[in-house]
Amino acid sequence: MTIDEIIGFASGLEGVLTLQPRPGDGSPEISWGDTFFYYSPTGDVPKATQPFATIVTKNYPGDESSRLERPDTFRVNIAAGKEAFIQWTGRAPREPAADIDPSILDTVIAHPVYGPVGWLAIVNPGRRSEEAARGLLRTAYQLARSRYERRTGSTGS
Repeated sequence: MTIDEIIGFASGLEGVLTLQPRPGDGSPEISWGDTFFYYSPTGDVPKATQPFATIVTKNYPGDESSRLERPDTFRVNIAAGKEAFIQWTGRAPREPAADIDPSILDTVIAHPVYGPVGWLAIVNPGRRSEEAARGLLRTAYQLARSRYERRTGSTGS
C-alpha cells in the first residue's frame, strides 16, 4: 500500500478528518509531511482526542527504531484497541514484548513506543499486511466513532 492509498482509504470513511501538516499552517515542523486521522463528523479538529491512526514519514525523537530515515519508508500507526492488539501480538499491551525488529517491513507489530497503550504499527504495508491494515484501520475508526458518540451523545450521522 502506498501512503496515498492509505490516505484514500481512511479519508473515505464517514466522518473522518484527515490532517496533513504543512509549512505555514501553524503546525509543529516535526509533523510536516505526516498524516493524522480523526473521527470528527463536524470537520473540526478535536481538542482532547488523539487520532485513531497516523502515517509518519520520519523518525521522531525517542522513536527511531523503525528506521524511517530509509528511502521511501513510512509507518502507519493504528489505535485498533486491546482486542486487536492481543490478536496480532499474542499478548496484552502492557505485557513485556518479545524481541521483534520494529524496522521489519510489511508486518503488523506492536508500536515501538505506544505499544504499551495498545497501538499497532506497520512499516511499509505491502501484500502481506494490506488486508490487515485495512481491517485495523476500520476497527480503529469504529472505536473512535464509538468514543465520539458516547462523549457527545450523538450518533455522528
